[in-house]
Amino acid sequence: MSALAGYSDFLLDRYFNLPQGRYVNLIVLRETKSETIFRTEGSGEPLNREFVHAGLTDGEVIPRVVISKRKQTAVERRTGRELLRGFGLLQKHENGAECMLNTNAPCEKCVDCWVYGFAAGGGGAQKSRVITEDAFSLLPASSIVDTKTFNALFDNSTMRNPVTGEASTSIGESEYIKPESHFLDLEVLKDVTEDELVYACGNILRSSRYGAISSRIGRVQNTILALVFSRTEICSSLELTQASYDRLTEKEHPLRTEDIAKVITGENGALAHLLPQTIGPYQVMTGQPLAAFLAEVHETYNAPEPFLRRLDASYPAKSTKPKKSR
Repeated sequence: MSALAGYSDFLLDRYFNLPQGRYVNLIVLRETKSETIFRTEGSGEPLNREFVHAGLTDGEVIPRVVISKRKQTAVERRTGRELLRGFGLLQKHENGAECMLNTNAPCEKCVDCWVYGFAAGGGGAQKSRVITEDAFSLLPASSIVDTKTFNALFDNSTMRNPVTGEASTSIGESEYIKPESHFLDLEVLKDVTEDELVYACGNILRSSRYGAISSRIGRVQNTILALVFSRTEICSSLELTQASYDRLTEKEHPLRTEDIAKVITGENGALAHLLPQTIGPYQVMTGQPLAAFLAEVHETYNAPEPFLRRLDASYPAKSTKPKKSR
């Protein structure tokens, strides 16, 4: 991929099963495009919140809404698996069962297993090379959270059973995140090849539904604002959120995405402030180089089958353990 030609020192030319210490830090801005709910329990539970400092210089403690790390990568992983399944690239076991998530029976051979990791109950494991952490809302929870009352009507469009006349108990209240709320996230890819980087970025850009009740709400737009190639992890998602909050001139919902992007990647933005703390070499991809890379990602996914088959063929064949002689 021509857009990555100048970053080869931070990418592998093939898969290695031992750590090589090369990192690609993806700065991702997630913007809700509909009402959205992020929680860890069932219906009626409050949204995930954490009390943290508003900024690195602003010492006020505020509640921020949190998207847990699993709520993000689980969606993106399934997005990638859909595509692999469509081209017959999710491998099958000897009994014909397809590689499936949460079944304790990964195939240990498909692209998803190699990139996002697996742990087989009978032995064998691949640690995920997609390192994630919680994403924090840029604005306080008080600015972006509201509540809604919900009910479930019978066929006669009333709250009373048309047969018994009894009133329905299906009424309650739930918190939700308002549309056009922004969350900052860092996804770190460790020891990946060019094709694996494209695959992970494609999964992020193609994922659009997150959180609870995602078949009706939960629309989210992901924007990759920058790639930071390094020999170690850079700042945390929380530090990036706090440094960005310090630089906001307007702190009322809704914020404009382009204003946030300038606050993060601008000449005196949050990244420029935090990156000098990084120990070791790093290169930042923003602006036109990033646009060129993302254009190549889009072009690749216009006809993804050759790319996916090349990536699938790049991994070593799974070795079989020799049977013990009696």
